[in-house]
Amino acid sequence: MQKVNVLNVSIDNLSKSELLEKLDSSGGIVFTPNVDHLIKLQNDRDFYKAYNIATYKVCDSQIVMYASKFLGTPLKEKLSGSDLFPAFYTYNKDNENVKIFLLGAAEGVASKAQQQINNQVGREIIIASYSPSFGFERNEEECLKIVDMINKSGATTLAIGVGAPKQEKWILKYRNKLPKIKVFLSIGASLDFEAGNKQRSPKWMSDVGLEWLHRLLSEPQRLWKRYLIDDLPFFWLILKQKMNLYKTPFRKDKNSMRLERIKWE
Repeated sequence: MQKVNVLNVSIDNLSKSELLEKLDSSGGIVFTPNVDHLIKLQNDRDFYKAYNIATYKVCDSQIVMYASKFLGTPLKEKLSGSDLFPAFYTYNKDNENVKIFLLGAAEGVASKAQQQINNQVGREIIIASYSPSFGFERNEEECLKIVDMINKSGATTLAIGVGAPKQEKWILKYRNKLPKIKVFLSIGASLDFEAGNKQRSPKWMSDVGLEWLHRLLSEPQRLWKRYLIDDLPFFWLILKQKMNLYKTPFRKDKNSMRLERIKWE
């Protein structure tokens, strides 16, 4: 399977149909790198560890698509979590073996998404849902309660949308306690979109790489710093990679398999 290296992430160069077929046959953990992920992955060692367990890493950003083309290794398709998740449940609408647990969003949103999706699909493909409390990832008692809920539900797929890097780190920490889950989907804000709680950007904005602008205008107080300050070094790092000057910020210690931080500028 061909991979495209963008900074310190190897992105799988898969089409949507290819990924759905692979998940159908063998399952796996799916993460969707975008610009914000790639910037966080330059500094957050635990996030990077989580990324290394993903079976598939597929591009969730038109800007990353442009970057891959600039680097001379173009990706074939953008596969955001918000596109992949509805494609996944539509692909499996007649497969009674696929049962999905939704985890994420604000109180009541996941259950609303559950109702909307089941009505659309025509069966109870979403068999349970839970919206965790704010800061739940630091509450071991609540996390173990969630694990128990998922295991008792009989779900075979976990779709988790609590934002990066929380969702990826949660999968890293608890995946081995979820033996019935064959597919893990890290889907960000998808539950809000599915419930109709938030509106996605128009398709034309997504297609040209302006989905970030729509989200910024929708939630300026929450997102201005991410898009206007934190993510800007991405372009400098891509230029460094093009000039063969980029160095991965982490390395593996062969003796302990620890990841060590390497200074980057």
